[in-house]
Amino acid sequence: MTDVVLVGLGAANAIAADLLTAAGLDVTALEAGPHRRAEEMSLDEVRNDVRQWLAEPKAAHEQPVWRAAPGGPEGAPPFPTLMVNAVGGTAIHYPGLSARLNPWSFSARTRARERYGADAIPAGSTPADWPLRYDELAPFYDRVEHDIGVAGGASGDPFGGPRTRGYPMAPLRRTGWTGLMDAAARERGWHPYPAPAAINAEPYNGNPACTYCGFCTASGCHRDAKGTADVTSIPRALATGRLRIVTGARVLRVETGADGRATGVTYVRDGERRTLAARAVLIGTFTYENTRLLLLSRSDAHPRGLGNARDQVGRHFTLHVTPFAFGLFEGCDLGLYSGPWAQATCLDDFNADNFDHAGLGFLGGGLCTAAHELKPIQMALAPRPPGVPAWGSGYKAWLARAARSVGSVNGQFESLTYASNRLDLAPDATDRDGVPVVRITFAPGENERRGHDFLMDKLAEWLRAAGASQTWGPPTEPHLPMDGRHSYGGTRMGDDPAGAVLDRWGFVHDAPNVGVLGASAFPTPGGVNPTLTVQALAWRTAAHLASEWRARTFS
Repeated sequence: MTDVVLVGLGAANAIAADLLTAAGLDVTALEAGPHRRAEEMSLDEVRNDVRQWLAEPKAAHEQPVWRAAPGGPEGAPPFPTLMVNAVGGTAIHYPGLSARLNPWSFSARTRARERYGADAIPAGSTPADWPLRYDELAPFYDRVEHDIGVAGGASGDPFGGPRTRGYPMAPLRRTGWTGLMDAAARERGWHPYPAPAAINAEPYNGNPACTYCGFCTASGCHRDAKGTADVTSIPRALATGRLRIVTGARVLRVETGADGRATGVTYVRDGERRTLAARAVLIGTFTYENTRLLLLSRSDAHPRGLGNARDQVGRHFTLHVTPFAFGLFEGCDLGLYSGPWAQATCLDDFNADNFDHAGLGFLGGGLCTAAHELKPIQMALAPRPPGVPAWGSGYKAWLARAARSVGSVNGQFESLTYASNRLDLAPDATDRDGVPVVRITFAPGENERRGHDFLMDKLAEWLRAAGASQTWGPPTEPHLPMDGRHSYGGTRMGDDPAGAVLDRWGFVHDAPNVGVLGASAFPTPGGVNPTLTVQALAWRTAAHLASEWRARTFS
């Protein structure tokens, strides 16, 4: 018996482990992957980006299937879904951008209706206000930023919500590229700022500063200079003596009693099936796995899956549409092959409702970023401008001319949720353990296509203002560019159980000693990557559990 069992030990549950052990609770973390070490990481684009070695030993064998609409043909997703199973989780390989959601995103449905009218929300879409507002989450954003170490500008995002203090570190060093894009944005009357990054601009948390090697994305840090859970929250929790980590442990289901409350979990390790009794369960895996585990946890009390009495598990799923543009800067060596991705200049002028949407035909927006880390293979495989062949002497001549002179900018468009888009269990596809994989039903709507085109125009304008002689982007047919690693929904939080799986604190309405942490809880995605908000919500959920422990303790 343990007080709390953590399913997965990534960025979210690591925060919970730190808080709960500090509060005196005994915590057991079941993690499907191994411990990863700095010495395992390498500056190897083939190993990291192409072969995606960090997806082993589990995630690579359980990739979701995808279809564009109910009843449609199923196949491999047309977007990346890479997950990492390891102590520290998927954040080990992320580029480190650590931005807060815009305050508008927490009540986007209500505020959009007030400003643009009820007809502005497309038919069939299901946006919902969050059960909390920015001001309630802001203290937890602040704690996470200082806990893991975020480097950022003195005032942060000019369009962001109020802050009680600045970032604990100055921004990552500025470069010719970030300076060029900063100046170009200001010439357009926009409001650029240095990207907030969970990367050490100076020694922090007992870990060294970044060396700007340019191999952050798809890899862990070779010297532990990224503010990831494996080198921040988890060591502190272990130091209390109250955290036990079991690696190589795949959780199969959450066990529940006749009253519907969780009694523990069943997992398999080294081929042996085991059960761990617990007074509370926190599921903190990835959006896909959070949903899958709830659906697999069927019982007499939960015949349709844990938390799914009202058919809400898997619903309101969405992901970011990710426009990106390239520009040719003739004769310039931009140096984008070095430096981490999050060593960047950002724009929030076209995020959330920071601009007038009247007459545009879409809602929402996204953060725009001029980043580093355009690595050699990535550059070689990147979209080419019209007229450049895909192979042969013409292709080689293009690379020789442009390999160091191409700049890239991208956006993260906050797609709406739709009734037709959801996650469920694939009826005909299983992983190597025979467990059904997740089936993604997802297609962006006209709102997302118009938002994509709008941001693409702004990205191209930004590059031209900086001096690009030519701009272009990837094809948008048959699919818009999307990022399945920025996935949201499936276990939406909300005060009304009829339309949500989780309550305002992140606990299952029908099983109040089961919490779910991660972007699967988001009612709307917002226009920035989810990691910092996931961590802030995890801190809030864990702090609530610790403060209410006596009321939530079950013998």
